[in-house]
Amino acid sequence: MIDRDLIGDAWPDARPTQDPTLYGHVRLAPSGAFEARSIQTFKLTYTVGRFGIDDTGSIRVVFRFVGDFGGFQTRDPTDYNYVTATTDGAAELRLEYHPTGHQRPWYKALTVRVSGGFLREGDEITIVFGDTSAGSPGMRLQTFVEPEFAFKVLADVCAVGHYVPIPDSPAIAIVPGRPVIWRAVLPSLRRPGERFALGLKAEDMWGNPTGQAAGTLRLAPSLPVDGLPETVDYVLGTRALCLDDLSVPDPGILRITVRDDSDGIVAESHPLLIRDGPVGGYWGDLHGQSGESIGVNTAREYFDFARDCAFLDATSHQANDFQVNNAFWQHLNELTAAYHQDGRFVTFPGYEWSGNTGVGGDRNVFFRHEGRQIRRSSHALLPDKSDIDTDANDAGRLFEVLGEEDCVVYAHVGGRYADISYAHDGRLETAMEIHSAWGTFEWLLTDGFKLGHRSGVVCNSDGHKGRPGASYPGASRFGAYGGLTCFLAEELTRDGIFECLRRRHHYGTTGTRMHLDVRASFTDEATLYERDPNVFDEPPHRRVDEVMMGDIVQTDSATARLDLRVITQAPIERIEVRNGTEVVETVRGFGSEDLGPRIRVIWSGAEYRGRGRDTHWTGSARFRGAAIKRMAKINAWNHERRLECHGHHAVLWEAITTGNFGGFDVWLDEADGATLEIATNHGSLGCVLADIGLADRILDAGGLGRRIRVFRLPENNPHRDLSATIEIPLGKTGDNPLWVCVTTEDGFQAWSSPIYVFR
Repeated sequence: MIDRDLIGDAWPDARPTQDPTLYGHVRLAPSGAFEARSIQTFKLTYTVGRFGIDDTGSIRVVFRFVGDFGGFQTRDPTDYNYVTATTDGAAELRLEYHPTGHQRPWYKALTVRVSGGFLREGDEITIVFGDTSAGSPGMRLQTFVEPEFAFKVLADVCAVGHYVPIPDSPAIAIVPGRPVIWRAVLPSLRRPGERFALGLKAEDMWGNPTGQAAGTLRLAPSLPVDGLPETVDYVLGTRALCLDDLSVPDPGILRITVRDDSDGIVAESHPLLIRDGPVGGYWGDLHGQSGESIGVNTAREYFDFARDCAFLDATSHQANDFQVNNAFWQHLNELTAAYHQDGRFVTFPGYEWSGNTGVGGDRNVFFRHEGRQIRRSSHALLPDKSDIDTDANDAGRLFEVLGEEDCVVYAHVGGRYADISYAHDGRLETAMEIHSAWGTFEWLLTDGFKLGHRSGVVCNSDGHKGRPGASYPGASRFGAYGGLTCFLAEELTRDGIFECLRRRHHYGTTGTRMHLDVRASFTDEATLYERDPNVFDEPPHRRVDEVMMGDIVQTDSATARLDLRVITQAPIERIEVRNGTEVVETVRGFGSEDLGPRIRVIWSGAEYRGRGRDTHWTGSARFRGAAIKRMAKINAWNHERRLECHGHHAVLWEAITTGNFGGFDVWLDEADGATLEIATNHGSLGCVLADIGLADRILDAGGLGRRIRVFRLPENNPHRDLSATIEIPLGKTGDNPLWVCVTTEDGFQAWSSPIYVFR
């Protein structure tokens, strides 16, 4: 349960408890625990208090912003979430629902207004959520676990627009469903003999770790692993299992196959490269929130999940600053100190500076040590204004006051997007977050190329659902699986991660864990700058033969030789090698001669850069003269949104993208002259199937990277380990940001931090 002292004034129950005899009391039936996304009916009964409720007065039931149970409605009694309200008093009731009808974080508001009369003490208002007696199937619950899903009730008994919280508002528990998939999680890079862990868990269909799985699991490694048992007993009630203190003595690629009691394969781990070298690969999700701000569950549960269920090496909690009171800031600092453990689990105290885009937009601030002053964008939701003089009301001022701090800053896109042209400090703002549960935003990095910024790539979840490091989007406006960052650091410590961040030695993914190595070498002399010469006076520098991702290097060479290696869990669809925004070469493990009867259709993009960026897709793909043998979905995270075959000749879909992409593969029986006709709400595309090859056939649908792509793939693609060497011409002026984007067949992506080369 969340401590009331740790929450801001926007929380109704943060105010003084009211006397239930004055303002009334509430009961809910049924109570108890209910499975995520199950269909239920709840009856909430409010008993009027001593003040009564005057004509046009009302009660309001509010729910958290992050809940993805869907909106309540009073229009169609045969549909989900139909709500009714009745009273035994001498008045009529009017129902109103608005998804932003109350204060953050309790945005979702159902208001029951009294009209044509008034209510006396002891009268009752009965609200039925998912009223099956009216013909509704019921109320859909949210897709994620929450021990205390609250029906917060407030009353405006005097009809003055002032809603007083009713004490002891009821709550239910939302629990995981049955297991549908097993996960086996390994890191991606370790040195021979270096310790690591294998994480095992079973998830329900919405990504919640579930305790309903049990059995004996057999572990089959591709390399000898010291400390790894042949079998493990996964006991009923286990949410996740972590096998620590494993090591591999010799170089190679480790993959662990997990089999069940019947010897069937239930999971295969991510790949782990064992290699001599100066760095390891440590995975983190440094950006998310808990229920003390706008998410769910407690900050302590947030750290528990990150370590024990997402198997992260590093994390941080990033609450919106205007909701962080001083008690909560102290509590977060105490938690990061308590959870931090060198070599096992690194935590950073920090917060999200949440200024509006007009004053610079969202930034994540991470301190190396606890006990630092929080510099808020405002005190918007905080009643205690005693330290308002410590605020930094715009991003320029933020960088000014953080100038002497031991900290790093990310720019990111959430409700507000960071405007890096308004303010940027290369000494502090080392990275751009280009993917989160909000979507994919390469433009946040590439905008900086034109401005001369030298930033690295990070990806995080910005998760609000209590699952840092394994953040599924569910059925809400979050359209993407949350991202992860791999830190190529000498050691798993705060110092190691900070040094890595300040030199941009990291890469980000859309949630998978792969090994990505990008290096550059030059024919002529090259000078490596250990700090950015654009922002530091006389930074340390040295002659080098080779540099890695994130480095800044000056050379007289006309070309750069880029060497890359990618090792993945799923087959590699393509690797784009880029100089700035230009794709200079596309690397695949197959060629035109390997293509088969598999066609991939992808939709992607966003409307614009602001809050309403979601692109809604309604489309169909019809195959004339070809029959669909089977279809596979790509990034179809919402199981209730349509993406299905219609007979043997068409696929129909409804989807949302926010800069990211979704789509499908079909394996076809094709006849000569067969065609494909795609029709969407954003345009149409038609082509002869025989003309579809390696190259994308593209429908440009406007917006922000909004488009449809169609291309052909091999029937089976075995390539999960690719290396390549590419010679890249270098421009004579400005930076050459050399970086790669990897896409795997299962829809995940990864981006290396650019190597910034100038001549």
